[in-house]
Amino acid sequence: MTACSSISIYYIIFRIKTQIKMNNPITQRMISLHHTHNPTPNQCTSSLVQIIKAPLPLVWSILRRFDQPQVYKTFIKNCTMLLGTGDIGSVREVEIISDMPAKVSVERLDRLDDEMHVMMFTMIQGGDHRLLNYQSTATVNHEEEGGGGGTVVVESYLVDVPPGNTEEETRIFVNTLVGCNHRSLAIVAERLACNV
Repeated sequence: MTACSSISIYYIIFRIKTQIKMNNPITQRMISLHHTHNPTPNQCTSSLVQIIKAPLPLVWSILRRFDQPQVYKTFIKNCTMLLGTGDIGSVREVEIISDMPAKVSVERLDRLDDEMHVMMFTMIQGGDHRLLNYQSTATVNHEEEGGGGGTVVVESYLVDVPPGNTEEETRIFVNTLVGCNHRSLAIVAERLACNV
């Protein structure tokens, strides 16, 4: 099996699992409120869902830390705040691990809502990566009505399709990165939840 075909199979399995997780009515409300994008012809968008077996306040406390994404984002080596301390309008420079096609990315925090559990950021510099005009929205909600069960993280994005790439290639690349971050967030949060 080639690398391309295994990525395609991973993507098909990912889409099936994502559709099952998105049937949750609470998650459906969050998606309709916060994850609807209007891409231009040269952009693509997608939404990814991760169920985490840890309390919502714990998951949100990790995810909302704009100044410390390396706690769970495995592709980030280091983060330096260029402006602000993690509040809306803050700007960070993240250093990417050497195996990735980028060295640094500069990102701005556009929204941080601790009541609704919504975070949005935009990549504003970092021309050596494939994520031009990347905008991310992440939301956190309970897995079940009334606050039971685990926590559902939904992350959607809007990004330019790079010249020479198709929309599908771009979506697979970004979904793989975001999916890795989600799995890492789940591992970190679930470990912390076991130690509480």
